[in-house]
Amino acid sequence: MGNKSRGLGSGKKLRKRREQFRWNDKRFVKKALNLKKKADPLQGASQAKGIVLSKYQKEAKQPNSAMRKCVKVQLTKNGRTVGAFVPGYNAIKMINEHDEVLIEMIGGARGRSMGDIAGTRWRIIKVNDQSLNALIRGKIEKGRR
Repeated sequence: MGNKSRGLGSGKKLRKRREQFRWNDKRFVKKALNLKKKADPLQGASQAKGIVLSKYQKEAKQPNSAMRKCVKVQLTKNGRTVGAFVPGYNAIKMINEHDEVLIEMIGGARGRSMGDIAGTRWRIIKVNDQSLNALIRGKIEKGRR
């Protein structure tokens, strides 16, 4: 038999031990100390605005062979710079430097990068307050800023 307390007044000791050993669990520590929120460039928000600094291409991971179109975005809320994926065929042509964009999490496994785009956790959803999806489909024209 193990060394677990089993008496009438053992509840307090069991609870204290459980509280103590929870700190050996990496996920619990991350949650308890708010580490995800502190490391997150969006500071816990689901979306954030930013200014496009530059456009670049990223090579897809094996076994795919493609140049994924991305942009460097400087967030307006805290000045941090993140790389964001531009989804859609020829969508990169709709975005110029100094445009204001809205980014959101791509939503891969556990909030990390998705698919074959290594290290890119964000994607663009709006350009100058206009939906990127609608711009690609030709539903709306890109507005002057």
